[in-house]
Amino acid sequence: MLGYGYETLCEELHRLGKIYPFLQVGVMGESVMGKSIPALRIGQGARELHIQAAIHANEWITTPLIMQFVEDLACSYARGTAWHGSNVRRLLSEYSLWVVPMVNPDGVELVLQGVEEHPHREQLLEWNGGSLDFSGWKANIRGVDLNDQFPAYWEEEAARRAQLGPGPRDYGGEAPLTEPEAAAMVRFTEIHPFEIVVALHTQGREIYWNYRGYEPPESEMYAERLSLAGNYQAVKLSDSDAGYKDWFIQQFRKPGFTVEVGCGENPLPVESFASLYAELVPILLTAMDLQVVNQ
Repeated sequence: MLGYGYETLCEELHRLGKIYPFLQVGVMGESVMGKSIPALRIGQGARELHIQAAIHANEWITTPLIMQFVEDLACSYARGTAWHGSNVRRLLSEYSLWVVPMVNPDGVELVLQGVEEHPHREQLLEWNGGSLDFSGWKANIRGVDLNDQFPAYWEEEAARRAQLGPGPRDYGGEAPLTEPEAAAMVRFTEIHPFEIVVALHTQGREIYWNYRGYEPPESEMYAERLSLAGNYQAVKLSDSDAGYKDWFIQQFRKPGFTVEVGCGENPLPVESFASLYAELVPILLTAMDLQVVNQ
């Protein structure tokens, strides 16, 4: 696996859909460049959960991680076998898991392929300081950091950031939800009664669980359970706004978590995939089995 880009994701979704017809694959929205943003459902339960990946372009390794999780979950469900001690058929009879495996497909493609034949080559090079190395690019193709785009004290986050215009990272745009990828995530979330959301990022082996006191009382306990499952650290954040998890907690007063997978420097090397996956699986299985208090 040299890199897991948008075409690979689409091929994998097609393959899994043929093997496991109980998987539901649809489209959540479109990127700036018109790429369909896939959403995948596994499970038939009335209680809905959400996991998203690759909202930051250079954290693209979160996409194959969540896709491997879905495949292994589907395999256990089809065979009727337990997985890491979890009764998968019971989980998926109670819950429906909605996965958006690549929120930022344009950005991921930029990180993996560069700008050799890119239609926006000159503008992207200017925003990247003239460098052909886009491995540090987090933003979407318009140079907007999608995880600084959500209407959760957006103005305070924008004032805090040093980045005043489009670039590789940390520019939240001219206003909340100017970017189609972020706006699509809001629409998608608003039409589903998600009890929990998990946003996958890299790196730090940390789990963020709070937002300005809007989180429900059980969030800290849930975060401790997740951290124990993966040997990660549950961290109470301050001075951080405008992220997807932040907006979800503020808007719905339900548990939301950012899971920072692995350690090192982004993008994490593909050679670390197996160890990252071993850390992540028990965290996600635990998230799927939290006894959520109905709001």
